[in-house]
Formats: sequence, structure tokens, C-alpha cells
Amino acid sequence: MIPLKRAFDENRRLVIPAAAGLALNALLYAIVVYPLDVRVHNTELREQAAERELAAAQRDEQAARALLQGRERTDAALKSFYTDILPNNLASANRIGYLRVAQLAQQHHLRSSHYSAEPEPNPQGLVRRLRISTVLEGDYQNVRRFIYQLESGTDFIVIDSVTLNQGGEAASPLQLTLLLSTFYRSDHGA
Repeated sequence: MIPLKRAFDENRRLVIPAAAGLALNALLYAIVVYPLDVRVHNTELREQAAERELAAAQRDEQAARALLQGRERTDAALKSFYTDILPNNLASANRIGYLRVAQLAQQHHLRSSHYSAEPEPNPQGLVRRLRISTVLEGDYQNVRRFIYQLESGTDFIVIDSVTLNQGGEAASPLQLTLLLSTFYRSDHGA
């Protein structure tokens, strides 16, 4: 083996420039390249964070647009409900309630023995309730069909209470007592 000092002395012209070049490379790396590498890495991290924030902002924007569209659809449906479905006044609500009950009773071969309607006392707001009470008589199948048709109809009539009684004899008709509600707009407090 060649001693290291002798090899260094014989190749000093090559070793010193190589060592100086290596030292210069290490110095340039520490002073120039490493800080640039750190800056590039930090820039990439900021870019990734900005992309995540942009994606989150786009999702928020889509959610806000969907919410706005949903609200617009709801407002349109509510406006349609108030103008197309809900009666304009107490007389219209009473007429709709009476006509619907009478038509369905006749259609299902039920006999009406009582009908009364009165507005809700102490109403608040623009939508008022009309309470309807009616008594009908007929067989079970017709009563069932009547109730189904009333519930599934397009008129805004709500069944609040159902009472079903039968007379003392087995062949006597069933007596159906219904408490109903319908609603109407009251723009003038009437």
C-alpha cells in the first residue's frame, strides 16, 4: 500500500484543485443551491395549499348556488301555493270545504246529516284556519274510500279527527264524524 502522505505529495497538483473544487461545490451548495431548493419546496407547498383552498372555495360556491336555487324554487312553490292552492278568503275556503265534502259523500254513497264551519278564533298572520265539522252515514267500505279520497285530493283539507260509531243494530249504517281544517289567505284581517 502506498502511504497516504506520499500519494498526496506525488499528486499534490491534482489533489489540491480537486479538494478546492469539492470545497467550492459544498460552499456553493450551502450558500446558493440549498436555499433555492428550500424556496422551491416552500413554493410548492404554498401552491398545494392554494389549490386546496381554491377547491374548497369552489365547493362552497357550488353549495351557495345550490342553496340559492333551492331557495328560489321554494319561494316559487310557496308563491304558487298561496296563489293557486290556498283560497283567497273565508267564503272561498268554506265553499271549497263544503263542496269537496258534499261531492265525495255523494260519490261514495254517504248521507250527510251535519255540516258546520267556523273560522279559528284569534287568528294571527296571513294564513287563517277554517274548522269544519261534518257527520256522514254509510257502510264501512264507502267510509274508507271517502276518507282516502279526502286525504289524497288536491284540495287543501286536513283531517284533524275521525270518530266512527255504529248504531245499536248490526245492520245500521256507520256514523262518521270528521273534524277537518282548511286554510285561507286573509290579506285584510278578515
